[in-house]
Amino acid sequence: MERARIVVAGASGLIGRALVRSLTADGHEVVRLVRREPRAADEVRWDPRAGRVELPVCDAVVNLAGAGVGNRPWTRAYKEEIRASRVLGTRTLARALAGAQPRPRVFVNGSAVGYYGDTGQRAVDEDAPAGEGFLPSVCVEWESAAEPARQAGVRTVSVRTGLVVAREGGAWGRLFPLFRAGLGTRLGDGRQYWSYVSLHDEVAAIRHLLDRDDLSGPFNVTAPEPLTNREITAAMGRVLRRPAVLAAPAPLLRTVLGDMASDVLGSQRVLPRRLLESGFAFAFPGIDDTIRAALDRG
Repeated sequence: MERARIVVAGASGLIGRALVRSLTADGHEVVRLVRREPRAADEVRWDPRAGRVELPVCDAVVNLAGAGVGNRPWTRAYKEEIRASRVLGTRTLARALAGAQPRPRVFVNGSAVGYYGDTGQRAVDEDAPAGEGFLPSVCVEWESAAEPARQAGVRTVSVRTGLVVAREGGAWGRLFPLFRAGLGTRLGDGRQYWSYVSLHDEVAAIRHLLDRDDLSGPFNVTAPEPLTNREITAAMGRVLRRPAVLAAPAPLLRTVLGDMASDVLGSQRVLPRRLLESGFAFAFPGIDDTIRAALDRG
């Protein structure tokens, strides 16, 4: 993509911060949507719950906004926050895109591999149906909320992201200190698959999807070979030189985490078929290099 003006919602999150750094480093103009009073010339206020946004003239919109899935216990109220923060924000932006003149060329909207639910040992790609449960239902609504933009002729992409490996946030931001302290553990029996991706490859994939005018629809953004929790735990211990010898029993996790335990103990063996077919090359396809990259870029 030549020098472009790109609006980013969720620019303060883990992926959003990294994406903004990457885009601005290459000379693109980034406008960040914020829910408070703007404090800088590159900020525009929006109110996703009220459905209000004054979308500036731009070439592309990237929506990464949403309450953190693992930030708090899944009370009924917080589950509603997880859903509403994604669905209402997407709907607000999609409607603004549909009514914009001129319209942006592309809408890249966040989603997650939670779309597929628990796949067990079965590998799935973008052709697989949605699973059952809370996270799949959220992802279905999340992606469907982008429909006004697609119907208006805006190229629309859903980025189904896996577990992002980074030191500064997300699930791995909590794992690194535990393993450094020698407290890394296998979760449950460790046979559940984790579909992970390096932060570098996550940003590179989003930029790839922004650039390619022939790509639309859902794309899994996960490393090519998902691994079991047991394998990932061993890799963390190997790279950090803190072998993990403990295990957190499934009943204990269910007691401590409540509804969230199903996400931790569930298995998601997700493959990035469409991304690979489009010619995208992962810089860090293996888990050891992915963990080292996170440590080096921390």
